[in-house]
Amino acid sequence: MKLWPIFAFCLLAQFASFNVLSDTKQNKTPTSFVFSQSMPKDGNLVLGIHANSELGSFGKEIDSRSNGGLTHAINATKFEAKPETSQLITAPKNSGFNQILLVGLGDKIKKLDNAQLHKIGGSAIQAAIKTFKNNIQMAFDLPIEQSANIAYGSKLGSYYFDKYYTDEERQKYQSTIQFITPEADNAKAFFKQNLDPVANAIWLSRDMSNEPANIIYPQSFVKRWKKHFKGLDNIKIKVLDEKDMLKKGMGAIYGVGRGSKRPPRMMIVEYMGGKRGDAPVALVGKGITFDTGGISIKGSNNMWNMKFDMSGAASAIGTIHALAGRNAKVNVVGIAALAENMPGANAQRPGDVVTSMSGKTIQIRSTDAEGRLVLADGVYYGDITYNPSLLVDLATLTGSASRALGKDYAAYFSRHDELAPLFIAMGKETGDEVWPLPLNDNHFKAIENDVADVMNSGPGAPGASAGAAFIGTFIRESTPWVHLDIAGVAWNEKSTPLKASPGSTSFGIQLLNGYIKEHFEDK
Repeated sequence: MKLWPIFAFCLLAQFASFNVLSDTKQNKTPTSFVFSQSMPKDGNLVLGIHANSELGSFGKEIDSRSNGGLTHAINATKFEAKPETSQLITAPKNSGFNQILLVGLGDKIKKLDNAQLHKIGGSAIQAAIKTFKNNIQMAFDLPIEQSANIAYGSKLGSYYFDKYYTDEERQKYQSTIQFITPEADNAKAFFKQNLDPVANAIWLSRDMSNEPANIIYPQSFVKRWKKHFKGLDNIKIKVLDEKDMLKKGMGAIYGVGRGSKRPPRMMIVEYMGGKRGDAPVALVGKGITFDTGGISIKGSNNMWNMKFDMSGAASAIGTIHALAGRNAKVNVVGIAALAENMPGANAQRPGDVVTSMSGKTIQIRSTDAEGRLVLADGVYYGDITYNPSLLVDLATLTGSASRALGKDYAAYFSRHDELAPLFIAMGKETGDEVWPLPLNDNHFKAIENDVADVMNSGPGAPGASAGAAFIGTFIRESTPWVHLDIAGVAWNEKSTPLKASPGSTSFGIQLLNGYIKEHFEDK
């Protein structure tokens, strides 16, 4: 009896079992905040103070307990309390605390905007986790909305993707943070209604993008988001599989996914919280759960980060989760165009011609220009199905956009000039900043093809603009449309006040939540 086939079968079974076990490892839930207006009596404390030793009510309470010890310690360290700075001090005698982490709030007469408050909160929690590790208590004597925004920034800044660390010393996850502020009940109400749902959506979307590609692929993306939407009102979810795609003539997205054993999916999440009959906003995200480049295979350097190529889809669906979480009075549809781009035996080839749902034919010049292909069917489906009041697509589409704008801005494209200043302003307000790049007739002419109607890649135009033109080809000119190329900003290997660990930024959720709130929600 030959043992090798049995050994090989057992090895494969063990490997399959390992993948199943990995997929069942639970994600940790987003950090929760407990609001209180009573100062704790002991432990460690994060204390917000203004410049010139403006202590606020909580600082004054500690100073009183310690017979001026807090003021003395601040003066001794020469802490200037500039925004986003911190200083660890040994707690004064009789204060009840072990250590106090001072957090700067700047000059009291200078009002901080929300973006600054978010950064202060994020910087504070990261310093606190590094110093205290857990059992975080934060005290800020600020007005209701300012306190809530500090808490929001703290929640974003406390995010760490430490799911796969087996060494507990490396784990930084916080299940609960105690937040002390004078009008705690009102601050809690404002936080829970307006800010916490957005923070939760960002957490979930970051988790989705940070997961390795053996865990998140088209089917598991759908499964996990379905779980996240349970319990939220006004949500309806539809999923198109590969058979549905073929029936609807979606040859573009199907062609990208056909090289993988994990077939493509299109996930449509309808949130109808507005008036019946109002045209929805449509958000369409590129969802390439892993991108090898296909037959036009990429180089091996940094291919590991191609798990982030589904960030646009994660942010599109995450925005729906944020809106539903705060019961926004608006109709919005999120569409995730999902595929894994692999060079399998059934993969499409350079030179192949596919027919999109619109009926337009596409010559495949490069199988590595796959994001615009899945979006071709995604945006067309969204446009003709919902007749949207605005259509926004998000995609990690081109290296050109990343090289042009770096990590500071997403590239913004539109045929509708009046939208640009509105998106730029909201980007500044929310921190998800955009910068316009050109889109004109030459960019549309550059993708014309002598074999098919258009080609998905080719010379003659800047890559980012040609990519935008390709997507725009499948959207009616009468539909208000914005294309966000988020290739440079979807993930970052450096930490920021609002993102403590390398990985996903969930770019776009804050921008789109803010834009929809200001321009589309019923007040």
